[in-house]
Amino acid sequence: MLIEGPLKIAIAEPEDGQGKVLVIGFQPDFQALDLSGQSRQFRAYLETLKQNIEAPEATDERNRAGMLIVQQIAEQLLPHIESGDLVLEETMTVQIRQNEQAVAVTDLLSRNNR
Repeated sequence: MLIEGPLKIAIAEPEDGQGKVLVIGFQPDFQALDLSGQSRQFRAYLETLKQNIEAPEATDERNRAGMLIVQQIAEQLLPHIESGDLVLEETMTVQIRQNEQAVAVTDLLSRNNR
């Protein structure tokens, strides 16, 4: 399932070989928006994620699990985006240790890249 939005997410292997590492950045067009535009677009992205997660016909359980992880991360980022205290030009890394979660996110992102 492709959910286009302000985030660009890549998967990398952690040095310790445990789980996966998500490398998260922001799309250039999102970075170019003013603070209120960023807030609006990011809230709309969260709403789209929510709708896709809640729609039983929209996706399978593995993709839903991957979207839930992305949603959790995005919800944590929202207050920092709204306050403008996040440097959008830099990437962030999130390590996911639980194998089931790592597989769910990997599957979701690999389907988006097809």
